[in-house]
Amino acid sequence: MTKKDVKQPKPDWIRIKLTTGDNYQDIKGMMRSKTLHTVCEEARCPNIYECWANRTATFMILGDICTRACRFCAVNTGMPTELDLQEPERVAEAAEGMNLRHCVVTSVARDDLKDGGAKIFAETVAAIRRRLPLCSVEVLIPDFLGDQGSLQIVMDSRPDILNHNIETVERMSDRVRAKAKYRRSLELLRQAKEMKPDIPTKSSIMLGVGEEWDEILQAMDDLRAVDCDILTLGQYLQPSPQHLNVVKYYPPEDFARLKEEGLKRGFSHVESGPLVRSSYHAHEQVQSAEKTREGRTVTN
Repeated sequence: MTKKDVKQPKPDWIRIKLTTGDNYQDIKGMMRSKTLHTVCEEARCPNIYECWANRTATFMILGDICTRACRFCAVNTGMPTELDLQEPERVAEAAEGMNLRHCVVTSVARDDLKDGGAKIFAETVAAIRRRLPLCSVEVLIPDFLGDQGSLQIVMDSRPDILNHNIETVERMSDRVRAKAKYRRSLELLRQAKEMKPDIPTKSSIMLGVGEEWDEILQAMDDLRAVDCDILTLGQYLQPSPQHLNVVKYYPPEDFARLKEEGLKRGFSHVESGPLVRSSYHAHEQVQSAEKTREGRTVTN
């Protein structure tokens, strides 16, 4: 066993606040009643208690079985058996019931579908807009195996933020992710900005899987090279003994330094902290992106 394979003890600053009040129970009940899934539960997000207590959630569409088996992810993997065409309307009903101001929609990877589920993404955006015209909608999409037509379907639905995660630095990508490719993810973000220049793009990097500091900075540069607007950085936490071990726990001061590095590089918003996940404080991120875009318009 190498040094990097040794399980690292969890530090004191990794603290999850357990809050299971009325809002948490209401959202959990609503998800069950409409047979919906959330990435909050399926991926065992450490912020589920805080976010649900604040009546925010990330809907996970296209079922709860992923066709990929990324070594960091807790979502079930296998071959999905069906496609629920009524799901977009049920998501919109739940969003309306929660009276959301910002709604995040993500999915499992559905490599078994010709369009990767892009049409269901677009229909979900449209359904939310019909019921909640003032609600901003963020989509966190898979890479659609690089299919530009699938991406175009999603972009034509005009989400308020297009999110696709590179997850890790280039050197670690093949070890951490299944089927996804680092350069293909960057190309997706580039194409998204080319298709709809006014829609902010966003990506996320998880730390602690074996990357070096300069590689993190290079990943930031790579994202800015494709005009990515928003960046989130968080600590990888091993969801089970079968998943990747944590190689390193970054202290809060390192996340603060990385936030400064990101802002220096021109990201409109950087959310950086041990428990930060892609959708953490997402409503604040869309506001920052809008302000930055308005500022650039005035400057130009």
